[in-house]
Amino acid sequence: MRQPLVAGNWKMNGSRASIAELLGGLKAGIGQVTAAEVAVCAPAVYIADVQSQLDGTSIKWGGQDVSVYESGAYTGEIAGSMLADFGCHFVIIGHSERRAYHGETDEVVAQKFTAARAAGLVPILCVGETLEEREQGITEEVVGRQLDAAIKHCGIAMVGEGVIAYEPVWAIGTGKTATPEMAQAVHAFIRGRLASNDQAVADVVRVLYGGSMNPKNAAELVAQADIDGGLIGGASLKPDDFLAVCSAANS
Repeated sequence: MRQPLVAGNWKMNGSRASIAELLGGLKAGIGQVTAAEVAVCAPAVYIADVQSQLDGTSIKWGGQDVSVYESGAYTGEIAGSMLADFGCHFVIIGHSERRAYHGETDEVVAQKFTAARAAGLVPILCVGETLEEREQGITEEVVGRQLDAAIKHCGIAMVGEGVIAYEPVWAIGTGKTATPEMAQAVHAFIRGRLASNDQAVADVVRVLYGGSMNPKNAAELVAQADIDGGLIGGASLKPDDFLAVCSAANS
């Protein structure tokens, strides 16, 4: 049985004061979440603060991006080993905002997956289609291409060491959410794509939903057969909302 995972993506939000308040609220309520794995992915400059405040708790932490390089003259980049040095467990790879605003290709995302694993991090590989692509009826083509790039570059065994997050781009930060049935259909496709390479990997890889999951829709979404939790954006910035999503995944 796959353990549910709820990972918060804070994106470029927060201050030292607000993060301390947020983590205080999470620590106060996380004791009620015993079955689901919980993590927060913070802006890189705050990871040291997160480590100091979460060390010794059940909440794990991670980064939002990683360099394809281990070291060198790459100003502004952050190596996987640097994230690991601050106790990171997870790192988000290929988020739609990285793909759209920073030009990350499927190949670059696959290279980042490999770099993360080389540093001992668990990559959360984001895949998903835009509204235009969904309306064109090519959701599976797009998601399949993104998955296949990682499988081709990394190998199915390594992909099996990570987490997949389906994030319909049209449902990120828009308030729109795929219906549970729509989300489940794509999650089932993802698991089927993995199974076509290795059934054992498909059985164990966790596939998260990353399209505006919140306290109102979390229970319905995680009740679907192939949805193993969520990659949470806006709701992860409010302790009560994030804990409510964690509780939905915990049941």
